[in-house]
Amino acid sequence: MYETIKTELQDGILTLTLNRPENMNAYTEKMNEELLHFYKEVNHDDSVRVIVVTGSGRAFCAGMDLSEGGSTFSTDQSSDEYRDLGGQVSLQVYDVNKPIIAAINGPAVGIGMTMTLPMDIRIVKKDTKIGFVFGRRGIGPEAASGWFLPRVVGIGKALEWTLTGRYIPTAEAVATGLMQYESEDPLAKAYEIAREIAGNTAATSNSFTRQLLWKMLGQEHPHASHLVESKFLHWAGQNADADEGIGSFVDKRKAEFPMKASELPDFFEEQN
Repeated sequence: MYETIKTELQDGILTLTLNRPENMNAYTEKMNEELLHFYKEVNHDDSVRVIVVTGSGRAFCAGMDLSEGGSTFSTDQSSDEYRDLGGQVSLQVYDVNKPIIAAINGPAVGIGMTMTLPMDIRIVKKDTKIGFVFGRRGIGPEAASGWFLPRVVGIGKALEWTLTGRYIPTAEAVATGLMQYESEDPLAKAYEIAREIAGNTAATSNSFTRQLLWKMLGQEHPHASHLVESKFLHWAGQNADADEGIGSFVDKRKAEFPMKASELPDFFEEQN
């Protein structure tokens, strides 16, 4: 179905693999097109509980494919028409209704890093090469990273990394919150977390929680969070997942949540 990515679903965990290993999974227009299609379609698949994103071969994504040289970023579109490729995908990732874990198994530079910022948990291979190198290529941040990066690591660190374009030690990335873990085997760690999510939590709870935490970053007052949390709790209290979660706790047994993410109402419609 796809040329530049591949997917595999097992036990509710969907693995999305960037699949241009001969080019270190460098980003192309075709990959952008396929990622957009994937992230749009996955919202409608209730068999998917968690998404794990990784790279084929020795790299995660070495950045934009620069094989066309200086013309890589040129376009015949007008300024008003043009939309950054990576930003199109980042906005689609933001709208995904399932948790997303990045297993950064090798070099992740430029868009290889910014594409992970809208994801929820990032795990990096220890001592691999990562960085926001745009200034060293005469371009600037993309993939909506001007919004995501300061919210993930704070404005000071975001500015330092993007203004210098330096490579970031993975230990520093963990210490600043860009990464949650560094590991010799990021994919194994990602699956460990994914199994914890898929095996122990309600799809409705996680779909709501993912939207809540991201969308509240743009609110000026905690009252906005209070209102939408109240709406969800009112709804949850009348539905089967809460019954099962509380019942399993009382009965001291593993919960078997019956509801699907697609059954969750849009509690954020007024905020959109």
